[in-house]
Amino acid sequence: MTKFGIIFKTKIINFIIQILILSLFIYLFNYKYKINFDNDITEERKFVIQFLANFILFDLNNLSSLYFIYISWIIVSLIPILNFNNYKKSYSMNLTTFFFPNFFFYVFLYRYSPNYFNSHFPTIFTQTVFLGLFIVFFSLGLTFILKKIRKPKDFIQFEDLELIVQENKIKCPHCGTEYNSIPKYCYNCSKELLINGVINEK
Repeated sequence: MTKFGIIFKTKIINFIIQILILSLFIYLFNYKYKINFDNDITEERKFVIQFLANFILFDLNNLSSLYFIYISWIIVSLIPILNFNNYKKSYSMNLTTFFFPNFFFYVFLYRYSPNYFNSHFPTIFTQTVFLGLFIVFFSLGLTFILKKIRKPKDFIQFEDLELIVQENKIKCPHCGTEYNSIPKYCYNCSKELLINGVINEK
């Protein structure tokens, strides 16, 4: 594996790529989840909370909003699934990426817009819980399916390796000692080994 390939398989790089892709989707589709902030909150804090909310929340009365969030997360969830081919790494990576905007969104919303937080918490929290569960099951299911599809190829490669190992196994014709390689002399009886009637010159 190349140095670039090793770097690409690190969790931090996968996290950055996922966040960048989600941000790109939000920008391209001009997606914005509507929040009625408390009156005393500053514009800077509004911007940060709004930015985080756009990653995880959708309008229950707007199906296109729901589709946007779920499809966006399906797409970015594919990155660790295809990259790691390991269900534990896949769903843990996707949950890490999902947890990041959730954590800071709820912390900032609770601190800087408590009235909105208290009145909408059950609804928005339920949304994020269901979205998180969906990401977990999607990651586990697709990883399992891909492993099943790739299994025959891996099995063929394993059989090829077994064949190579069997070809390199020999038995000393003098004392019957078995070897996984082909030495020139038998380490048990110290006699030269014959391979198909020819003395091994190795």
